[in-house]
Amino acid sequence: MTSPRTCIGVFDSGFGGLTVLKSLLRLIPDADYLYFGDTARLPYGSKSAETVARYAVGAAHYLEQQGAQTLVIACNTATALALDKITQAATVPVVGVIEPGAERAAGESENKRVVVIGTEATVSSHAYLKALEARGVQAKEKACPLLVPLVEEGWIDHPVTEEVAHIYLKEAFADGFTSADVLLLGCTHYPLIQPVLHKVAPPHVKIVDSADATADAVGRLLGRSPLPSKSGAAPQTIPRLKCFATDSAEKFRRLGAQFLGHPIDDVRHVDLTE
Repeated sequence: MTSPRTCIGVFDSGFGGLTVLKSLLRLIPDADYLYFGDTARLPYGSKSAETVARYAVGAAHYLEQQGAQTLVIACNTATALALDKITQAATVPVVGVIEPGAERAAGESENKRVVVIGTEATVSSHAYLKALEARGVQAKEKACPLLVPLVEEGWIDHPVTEEVAHIYLKEAFADGFTSADVLLLGCTHYPLIQPVLHKVAPPHVKIVDSADATADAVGRLLGRSPLPSKSGAAPQTIPRLKCFATDSAEKFRRLGAQFLGHPIDDVRHVDLTE
């Protein structure tokens, strides 16, 4: 008898969380997925912690009403500013992106020195800094505000993106952090430009993606491991995905496909009342 499919709800302020969803789809394909992008109210980075918590709790409740049995907060800002409030308000397990990312980075760093790049809001919260210091790791945070708009513009391998990333990382790995051996991507947009970041980061540096680390944390929570794909194994079930966006569904389909790596068919516009 086959076990019932679990339903995983993924929340983000916009599109970046689709990189977390992409990792989840790869790791746990035998699940149903709900993705909520609060695209009408992004960016969250310029909003107060109270506002972010209110928006995020509303989205979490909506995903639960749609059947989510586990919630993944794929937004670094919402995780940094509101994870406790979301967890208190939810009736199902909640996983954020910061603790799994910090845990992975701490495990990968041999000299316990890590550079974290993220948005202004995530860096200002010092959530990664605290999570890494709690694991005995020295961390340096660097806000890279130009990278998100460049990714959303589709300039994934553009010379301008490479030059901007080069300037940011040169500053990040200066002042006593030249020996840091891990670069932690503290923004879910950054996996799309990982090849560029590899190119401009110091050659000894390993890149840790908090999206992948979060998917692994969800897999452990659910007691799942990747399904076998060898010949002779049972055929893999295909994940079922429904997406909800608070702004244009058409825009979500167009931009979202870039983050997920394949077309998104089922997108519904929702209006969450304040």
